[in-house]
Amino acid sequence: MEGVRYAGQFPAEGLFCSPCRMVPPEFERAVAYAVYQDELRDMVHLLKYERMQMMAKPLGGFLARAIEMLESEAGRDLLVVAVPLFPSKERERGYNQAVLLSDAALAELKRSRPEWKLQAAHRVLRRVKNTRSQFELTPKGRRRNLVGAFAVTDREMLAGREVLLVDDIYTTGATARACAKALRSAGASKVWVATASRAQPEMVALWSASSETAVWDAG
Repeated sequence: MEGVRYAGQFPAEGLFCSPCRMVPPEFERAVAYAVYQDELRDMVHLLKYERMQMMAKPLGGFLARAIEMLESEAGRDLLVVAVPLFPSKERERGYNQAVLLSDAALAELKRSRPEWKLQAAHRVLRRVKNTRSQFELTPKGRRRNLVGAFAVTDREMLAGREVLLVDDIYTTGATARACAKALRSAGASKVWVATASRAQPEMVALWSASSETAVWDAG
């Protein structure tokens, strides 16, 4: 995974993480604005747990900068899908923070990249399993926790389309993997992942399906 703040500090190829060597993800590439720490961590926490929805605008701006890193690879006509919450959890929180971030990022990109055709399609993916909190699980436990957690509601909309999957934080990649698998199985041609923050201090994998080789972006 490449981070906006640290782009260019590490080689773009030839480095592999254990999870991606063993099980390559079904998304093409994952990007994030910066590491989940300091002020960025505080902002995400305020949005997710303190119901300070005004944090969505600056975080959405960070997310937009991360999405711009896909400019040379992803198509210009993308369906944008926020990682869904389970309905009861969304009702309890009052909103899905990933949707707020996505909408703020799309508003920013409409100004910075007016030639892009980015269509919000958050309802195309839903969470059908009320999973345990990922933070209390091991990486293996996270993957098991998300088996069967997501379902596509509109295969016709997805057929042959590239999808941009967005969320607030990329931790181990288990959620992105599960969502990408559901989207690809339903007919999406490619899935790209963008988040406002990432847990890894160094890098996370990108998978080049065409070369069948795991490749890394520096973070």
